[in-house]
Amino acid sequence: MTMRAWYLTGNGIDGLTLRQVEQPQPGPGEIAIRVEAASLNFRDLVLASHGLANDRIPLSDGAGLVMSVGQGVTAVAPGDRVAACFFPHWMDGRLQRAMHAAELGGSVDGMLAEVVLMPATGVVPVPRGWSAQWASTLPCAALTAWNALNEGQPLRPGQTVLLLGTGGVSVFGLQFARMLGARTIITSSSDAKLERMKALGADLCINYQARPDWERDVIDATDGEGADLILEVGGGNTLEKSMRCVATGGQIAYIGMVAGDAAIDPRPLIGRAASLRGIYVGNRRMFREMVMAIDQNGLEPVIDRVFPFHQAPEAYRHLQAKDHVGKVVIAD
Repeated sequence: MTMRAWYLTGNGIDGLTLRQVEQPQPGPGEIAIRVEAASLNFRDLVLASHGLANDRIPLSDGAGLVMSVGQGVTAVAPGDRVAACFFPHWMDGRLQRAMHAAELGGSVDGMLAEVVLMPATGVVPVPRGWSAQWASTLPCAALTAWNALNEGQPLRPGQTVLLLGTGGVSVFGLQFARMLGARTIITSSSDAKLERMKALGADLCINYQARPDWERDVIDATDGEGADLILEVGGGNTLEKSMRCVATGGQIAYIGMVAGDAAIDPRPLIGRAASLRGIYVGNRRMFREMVMAIDQNGLEPVIDRVFPFHQAPEAYRHLQAKDHVGKVVIAD
């Protein structure tokens, strides 16, 4: 039996190639998942544009129904709806170097196929009542935001969180921070996007094009204290500003480089005794805790647009245009 699967073959998004391949069968300890939906992250653009992970099925994020299970699998059964773990072998504790050998959509095949194989221990049940489209948004962006807010120095009610931009990580960060009782500040270059963030409950919205010294606005809005936690997705081009508006003893969760990279002066961190913590998604224990919190609080993901499976390249281009708010999903 054959199935459809997209492959990275070089030449950026134009190199995405749809193939008809043999449908995989689960071996001992494995499960076969009928992928009902997958979602895109900025990482997927980087892998495609830099010719990385060629001849691989892309995308780390996906959810669907368990079709069949291999020998010895008892915790998962056919008919279960599950979401994949970005790191299928990172169960708990610290990230180990060896785990990078099994990053979905990078060092191993990802979720942009009709059927995928996963270790039975490398999935989690989706939140109650969630569709596969909703659940496909969780494995990377949502878990990254959850890790940033709840691990390291866990966020406390009443603290202030600064979120940069309105991509998947920042929007989930806004939703989770509000759920945890924090005050939220978010930035964007689009007033229309900021209006949507206000509707989601953002306490302060800053247009960084109209207010290029936005870090001063953050300081002013916090009575000179600064933000207790900053989800830094911009990279070197925004990190220096983040370091100038982090609170004394606060934390910057360094997540990505959407705005580009640049040399930085780390000295502002010293006087504030603030920390810079690298975030690379999260483990299965964090994922399960995040799902339990979603179940208890009724959170719903923000999905910008859903593309059909055969239009995967168009989904990539939509994300690349940076006109989206929240997540871009591929589903049939």
